[in-house]
Amino acid sequence: MKRISLTLASLLVLCATMNARADTYNPVPPDDAQYKQCLADAAKDYEGGNDKSPVKGQTKAAAYCSCLWNETSEGFSGRLMKFAESEKGAKINRICEKHANWRD
Repeated sequence: MKRISLTLASLLVLCATMNARADTYNPVPPDDAQYKQCLADAAKDYEGGNDKSPVKGQTKAAAYCSCLWNETSEGFSGRLMKFAESEKGAKINRICEKHANWRD
């Protein structure tokens, strides 16, 4: 019985930690060119970006772009939206769509 209780408690802690992670991305510097370009690309090419996201105080486009900015590698210097639309960026795209609750 103790083993089952310990397992359940561990699972609850794990779930709570994973859920909390969604809001723990590093803040994007307000003058970051990649982030600004991502927001511009999102506004130009997609609908619903100004809708409220599950991330407190962010639109879906802002949550999506901040996720992309955080999930791409440190040395990445290209356009975030273009990377997300590529085969190489597909996994990060799915993560960020889920983070922002912004899917087709």
